[in-house]
Amino acid sequence: MFRHLIKAAGVAAIGLVAAGSASAQEPQFFRIGTGGTAGTYYPIGGLIANAISSPPGSRACEEGGSCGVPGLIATALSANGSVANVNAIAGGTLESGFAQSDVATWAQTGTGIWEDRDAVEGLRAIANLYPETIHLVAAADSGIEGVADLEGKRVSLDEPGSGTLVDARIILGAYGLSEDDVDAAFLKPDQAAERMRDGAMDAFFFVGGFPAGAIAELASQDDITLVPISGDEASSIRDEYTFFAENVVPAGTYEGVDEDVTTLSVGAQWVTSADQPEELVYDITAALWNENTRKLLDAGHQKGKEITADTALNGVGIPLHPGAARFYEEQGMELPEGSAAE
Repeated sequence: MFRHLIKAAGVAAIGLVAAGSASAQEPQFFRIGTGGTAGTYYPIGGLIANAISSPPGSRACEEGGSCGVPGLIATALSANGSVANVNAIAGGTLESGFAQSDVATWAQTGTGIWEDRDAVEGLRAIANLYPETIHLVAAADSGIEGVADLEGKRVSLDEPGSGTLVDARIILGAYGLSEDDVDAAFLKPDQAAERMRDGAMDAFFFVGGFPAGAIAELASQDDITLVPISGDEASSIRDEYTFFAENVVPAGTYEGVDEDVTTLSVGAQWVTSADQPEELVYDITAALWNENTRKLLDAGHQKGKEITADTALNGVGIPLHPGAARFYEEQGMELPEGSAAE
């Protein structure tokens, strides 16, 4: 029932905009900050940017053209991930971006890693997208079978400014380690994978939807293992940081990884600024959940199938943008506690 409501409301909302703007349509640009090209944010960002765009002169949705927002030109930009995207939104150099649920919550409330800096109080959510799996990838011959085995090993924690680095530090701490206990590097996952291929890296962290391109490519060329993040230590992480959830990477997701691997995940969320116009974000939200977008997401990426209207508000711990909130309320959805638009 909900999907039918979304379909009708999305097409209706976009149709009304089209009717009002057909005579004098001005292009409007909307950037989506993502992550590195080897991760999941970038391809998902491209799919969403394509779905919500309808450049001036495009055929109308009902005539077989784009079902995006009339006049909107959205682009997905490769960036350094969650923290960098939040900073860029706060600084006005991005209209929107993807961020892990933990990073978004810390930034908006001035807690966690944002304790010693100004809170990004104007950060607002458009939608929860999909679970981001915490991958701990190790060379098969490294002898690393658990997180505790990372001690003394060459480990990449991802780039400064990435959500992966934040979570890697939390995970190390839960197992009694810090980055001082490992030979730490701070590389993008594709760079870390290249080092591993050359025998110069034992393990690396990556947070993103599976299958991740850099890991899949590495596994096709070299023997790897996915290290479980489980047990009492993982339970303590979930208890302390409620935005973490247990997650399982199914056997066969990556070549040579023949058993299910239990790990953790956080939500990938699409966030923006409270300064963005309410009508624009309303129309973007409607376009995101249009039936044509459903087709693009399902066909475009394995994680696209997990981006559903039914989970659009899961794990959202920051206020929704008023435009997004209005759309969800019109669908009869109950807004999560702490996410009501301001």
